[in-house]
Amino acid sequence: MNVPGELKRRLRKLTLLPLVSHKVPVDPSCQYSGSFPTIESVDDKISFVGGINKPKLIKVLDSNQTWHRELVKSRDDLRQDAVMQQLFGLVNELLLQDQAAHARQLRIETYKVVPFTPDSGVVGWVENTLPLMGYLRDAHRRYARKGDLTTDKAALMMRTARMEGAKQRESFDEICGRFMPVFRHFFLETYRHPSEWFERRLAYTRSVAVNSMVGYIIGLGDRHSSNILLHLQSAEVVHIDLGIAFEQGLLLPTPEQVPFRLTRDLVDGMGVTGCEGVMRRCSENVLRVLRAHREELLTIAEVLIHDPLYNWALTPNQAAKHQRRMTESAGADGPIAEDDVDPAL
Repeated sequence: MNVPGELKRRLRKLTLLPLVSHKVPVDPSCQYSGSFPTIESVDDKISFVGGINKPKLIKVLDSNQTWHRELVKSRDDLRQDAVMQQLFGLVNELLLQDQAAHARQLRIETYKVVPFTPDSGVVGWVENTLPLMGYLRDAHRRYARKGDLTTDKAALMMRTARMEGAKQRESFDEICGRFMPVFRHFFLETYRHPSEWFERRLAYTRSVAVNSMVGYIIGLGDRHSSNILLHLQSAEVVHIDLGIAFEQGLLLPTPEQVPFRLTRDLVDGMGVTGCEGVMRRCSENVLRVLRAHREELLTIAEVLIHDPLYNWALTPNQAAKHQRRMTESAGADGPIAEDDVDPAL
C-alpha cells in the first residue's frame, strides 16, 4: 500500500524529529558525541502485518542514512508493553551482576516501545526474526511421517473434542501419538556447523528459561506461537505483545492455566535432556536472582498497578473479546484459523 498523498506531504517536515525507536546507550558521564539520529524521510510503501487492529509496518530513513523498520499501532494501549520492556531491562542488569547468571549469559531480548497516546504508539521492529508459528507449521508438513496428522487435522480434532466436551483426553493422546514435535530440525537446518549448532541450541534453551521464569513472575499470558519470535542469528526467543499480564489470562472465559509456554515442540528444541539439565539450572538461577531483588522489580511493576490513568485489568468485555480473537472459528466444518492451529504446535 502506498502512503496517501496528503499524509506524504505532511511527512516531509520531519528532519527535526528524533527517531524514537532508536536505542541510545546511556553514558554515565553524559558526554555524547555527535547528535541523535533524526528522521530524514519515510518510505512510500506501507505493509500490513496482520492482527485485529491492523498495525502498519513502515520504513524510516534516519539522518545517518540508515533504514529502520517500525510498527505503527493504533487502537492499542502500548503503555504496559513499554513498562514491561523497562522491567526486562532491569532484569538484564540484575542477571549481568550475578556471577552464575553472567557466566551462563542469561538475558532477555528487548526492543523499543514508544507510546504516543493511550491508544497509539510505535514499536521498533525486531530484525532477523521468525515467528515460531511460521516455522513450526511448515516443518510439521515437511517432516510428517506416514499416517501422521496434518496441522489442520490436529487442530480440527482438538476443536471438535472441545465442542463436544467428551473424550478430550482420548483425542489428546491420539494427537500426541500422530503429531510429533519437530522443532529440533530448526537448529539442524539453520546452523550447519556442529559447534554453532551446539552454541545456538544452548542459547535457545537458556533464553526459554529466562523468559519463562520472568513471564511466570509477572503473570504474562497470551503466549501463542505468533507472539514468540526466533532470532535467526542468536537462536534466542523474543516475546512480543505483552498486553496480558499480572495473571489476567486466568480471567478469560477459557482461563490460561499454564504459567508459561513449554509445549512439546519447545522442549524438542532443547535436545535429549529436554527441560532438565540446562533449562532447570538456568530457571533456578533466574528465580534466585529475582527473589533477591524483589524490591527493585516491584518498584517498576507498581508503576502500572497504581497508575490512576491506566487500567491494566481486563474488563469482562475485553476478556471475552480477546478470547474470541484467540479461539473464534467458522464452525466444525469451517476453515481452520491460525489461532485454532496454535494449541497443536
